Amino acid sequence: MGDPVSGPTKALRLISAIPGRFSVTHNTGKVGRFGTSGRGDIPSLLGLMDPDIEWSEAEGNPYQPSGKAWRGPDAIVQNLFVKIGADFDGTFVVHPKDFYDAGDTVVVEGRYTGTFKATGKSLDAQVCHVFKVRDSKITSFQQFVDTAQLQDVMGAR
Repeated sequence: MGDPVSGPTKALRLISAIPGRFSVTHNTGKVGRFGTSGRGDIPSLLGLMDPDIEWSEAEGNPYQPSGKAWRGPDAIVQNLFVKIGADFDGTFVVHPKDFYDAGDTVVVEGRYTGTFKATGKSLDAQVCHVFKVRDSKITSFQQFVDTAQLQDVMGAR
């Protein structure tokens, strides 16, 4: 973890500054927002991303079963955020719980909740996100999640 004298790294400060819960909605032209207060939004998250960010969903995730990384913010929005917003009809929420400082890497434990519109099934899954940061920009993201639960909720198996 971080050096107790110097405090948290710039990477940890960047990631932990994403306010509160993160929910993805699909209404009023917005793809999403952070928290319940609306203090941030998808454009704010995109602004934290390096233009060449590599974003990897867990292997077996129905949105990208191969786990192959999407490159760039536009690919992430189109292949993930827009789809989540439509599929969960505004109910998908990321609940960050614990943040771990590893220098230029930040690990976040939390949960996903939501109800998948097509099946009516509820999601409540433990999740781990690994962010890598360089020059105050997120350069990569790796998701770890119970993909069997995602597949069941989404009717993908």
